[in-house]
Formats: sequence, structure tokens, C-alpha cells
Amino acid sequence: MTAFCLMKILRQATRNENRFTKRFCGTLLAKTTQKKVFSQSSMVVPDPRKTAVFGLTKPFCTAEKSDTEPKRKAAFGSVGRRIPYRILHVINENGESLGNMHRAEALRLMDQHNLKLVLLRENAEPPVYRLMTGKQIHEEQLKRAEKKKASPKPGLVQKELSFSSTIAKNDLETKTKQIAQWIEKKYHVKITIKQTKDSNTDMFMLFDQILKTVSEKATYLSKPKAIKDGASTCILRHMSEKELKAHQKLEKQKNSIPRTDENEAPKSTFPGCFLGGMYPLRREAKLLLGRERFVWKK
Repeated sequence: MTAFCLMKILRQATRNENRFTKRFCGTLLAKTTQKKVFSQSSMVVPDPRKTAVFGLTKPFCTAEKSDTEPKRKAAFGSVGRRIPYRILHVINENGESLGNMHRAEALRLMDQHNLKLVLLRENAEPPVYRLMTGKQIHEEQLKRAEKKKASPKPGLVQKELSFSSTIAKNDLETKTKQIAQWIEKKYHVKITIKQTKDSNTDMFMLFDQILKTVSEKATYLSKPKAIKDGASTCILRHMSEKELKAHQKLEKQKNSIPRTDENEAPKSTFPGCFLGGMYPLRREAKLLLGRERFVWKK
């Protein structure tokens, strides 16, 4: 009986020891596994054929982008019915101010008069809109395009030259030589001619005369137009390579056409005609009849 009890106690102790051993070893194994977990970056094997490239990376941030990059200017034209502002300062088609109003009222006026809303000044408080017709929008777009075309681009040099319409011939030749030198350097040349009170000179013809002296390499960037105080202006520029080739081809075609003398008698296809004139009609008819008879008899 005593031996049986001792055996039972030993078995119970062995079970408890096994449970303790499993718990202790399991905890150590779990901790070791957590420590030995490899990171995803450490398991990546670098390609020996490619060299590593190091550089600064910019973190993504919408707020920073909106602050650093300037807002692109919208093209001039109708904004339709999409108006992000509640209160607007509206100008009618005649240029008269209608004051501040809600966008719903502005849309009602637009529909009532069959007009279009155009944004003029977005940075104003409140933003300024104008009611315009389609024709007014088209004319304003043409004006802005002409102004943008006439304004010098970054990196281009624009020279200015001004004189009166009563300029002497020698002075005009000096001016045209200076213009030719600037055109040779591919500068833009702005010419302004002021009309004097006692002068009847056609300034547009004077512009054409100046262009004719440099017509082999220059053309109008902005055609002559009248400005304030009776003055007129234009801008000359150097031709592009394509324009130069077309101009040279046109000049060759003009030179290849033979010029006819006004005093030269026209050539006639009628038989018996000469450069100095032709026989009388009756005599020519008799000659023709005689030739026909001679050929028929033969």
C-alpha cells in the first residue's frame, strides 16, 4: 500500500514537472522567435548589376504644394454657371457697375439678357465679374493675344526708336542702318513715329519704306497702328528660317518671270506677222488663198 502511494506521488510530480517545463520552454521559444524576426528590408537582396542611387526625396503634402506653387491663371472667357464665390461685384455689358450681389442674382441677369459671365479680377474682395456678349469676349481675346504677341519674351531684347514724321532723308537712312544692325542680331525693334502738325506725311507708307530696306531678313511682329496723340507704332522682328526660305523662293519666282516692254508690239499667231507689224488683212488673205491653190495643184 505504501509503495502504491509513493508511485502515485511520483507520477503526479512528474506530470507537474513536465507542465512547468513546457510552459517555461514555450515562453523562451516565443521570445526568441520575436527577437529573430527579420525585417522586410533586410531580406531584400541587392542586385550587384545595379548601382545604388542616393537622393533627397520630397514627402507628399498637399498643403505645402498649394503654398509653394503659384496658381495658374485662367484663360479669359466665359465661366459658365460654375461660380465658387457667393458674393460678386458685377459689371454690365456697357461697363457700368451693378454693385455687389449674390451669385444667384448674377446668374438670373445672365439668363435674362442672354449674356455670359466673365471673371475680371479674382483677387479683389469681392471678385469682379462682367456680363459680356460673345462678340465682346471674342474682341477682348484678340486684343489680349495681340498684346501678348507684341510683348517681348524672356531672353529676347527689344530696342525702341522714335522720330517725327518730318525727319530728314539723311537721318532716316541712319535710323534704317541702325534698325538693320539690330535685326541682324535678332532683336525686336519698336518704331514710333510722331505726326507733326504741319506734316502731311503718310506714316504707314513711311513704315513700309523702312521695312523695305530690311525686307530680306525682317517682317512685322506687330503691324503699324495709330496710338494716342497722333503717333503710330509698329514692331519689327527677324524672320524665322522657314520664313526666310519661303521669302527667297518667292523672290526667285519673281526674277524668273520675263518682263514685257510696254512699247513692244504684241506677237500675233496669224501667218505673215512680224515683230514690227503685220500685212494688211486683204493682202494676207490673198497670200493664204494662193498658198492653198499651190498646194492643191501640186
